[in-house]
Amino acid sequence: MSFEKRVAIVTGAGSPRGIGRAIALTLAKRGADVVVGDMDLAGAERVAEEIRAMKRSAIAVKVDVTRQTDVAELVRTALDRFGRIDILVNNAGITQPIKVVDMTEKDWDRILAVNLKGTFLCSQAVLATMIKQGYGRIVNMSSVSAKRGGGVFGGAHYSAAKAGILGFAKALAREVAAHGITVNSVAPGLIATDIRGGLESPERQKEMSRDIPCQRIGTPEEVAATVAFLASEEAAYITGEDIDINGGSHMD
Repeated sequence: MSFEKRVAIVTGAGSPRGIGRAIALTLAKRGADVVVGDMDLAGAERVAEEIRAMKRSAIAVKVDVTRQTDVAELVRTALDRFGRIDILVNNAGITQPIKVVDMTEKDWDRILAVNLKGTFLCSQAVLATMIKQGYGRIVNMSSVSAKRGGGVFGGAHYSAAKAGILGFAKALAREVAAHGITVNSVAPGLIATDIRGGLESPERQKEMSRDIPCQRIGTPEEVAATVAFLASEEAAYITGEDIDINGGSHMD
């Protein structure tokens, strides 16, 4: 799976222990030039520096994926620097552990805006370029919570947003398949990242993984490997699909 001469945008890639960083580094290791997008510009720049240390090109862009003007600037910056966009990974996301009875309208709107609206805005923004190229790969970050109705971390609004991503991806996949563009999603389970407010202790991780058949929490690199495959030329005949990465905690 070579990504030589391919350009990738990865959103939400600035966290030092996040899935986005692992995806950006994995694509770069395989030859891609990467646009690292994140609200935290300093974090995005650190990841871009790691990529440059691999002798690949990378730029960091501050982006709020809920703002169409920010997303347009992200895409414009990528095109100005690299001239093309081959891969979009919609990884930016947030969660919130809260019950519906305690949820505010603001809570609902914020979670859906970042996770679902952000996926829509970023996907829409790259389509014209990908259609013109006759080639593109869009990979979206859903969650096991989308399929099992929560029960991991995050409220019903998070499950709804992540389930919405799956439906959006399938519909978009039908629209753009004739243009050489595939649209797929991954649905991670418990992964060792900071999205839950910090990485748990080894003891807590062991307790959390008690009901996972593989008996452990997954790593960002394991998610990144699946994303890289879906973003590759070898995955050209896979579209509208969602891949579970959860150690067996949920099986379709």
